[in-house]
Amino acid sequence: EVQFVESGGGLVQAGGSLRLSCVTSGFTMGDYALGWFRQAPGKEREGVSCIYGNGYRYYRDSVKGRFTISSDNAKSTFYLQMNNLKPEDTAVYFCVAGFGRLCEDPYFGRWGQGTQVTVSS
Repeated sequence: EVQFVESGGGLVQAGGSLRLSCVTSGFTMGDYALGWFRQAPGKEREGVSCIYGNGYRYYRDSVKGRFTISSDNAKSTFYLQMNNLKPEDTAVYFCVAGFGRLCEDPYFGRWGQGTQVTVSS
């Protein structure tokens, strides 16, 4: 069974940093595109950052230069390093796996429980 367990969220002041982790099971990470989505209150989920199958790293414009996605296949875990956090980054963050342009196309796969990130001003 495919599973995602997110962790690393919390409350941080603007300008601070957090590192999110996603422990995966039930599939081989190297065979899939990996990604982080987020959902802010009253808004739709949006793709934040993904590693595509060809190794390309996608970042939505609002996080470019601040967030970095990485993966460790040996640990079945991938990460999202978030620096210079802003109040508008406040959301529940989810990790997912799939194919193609994971962050840019509709996603209909499995979701984890998410991890809350709250950035105070």
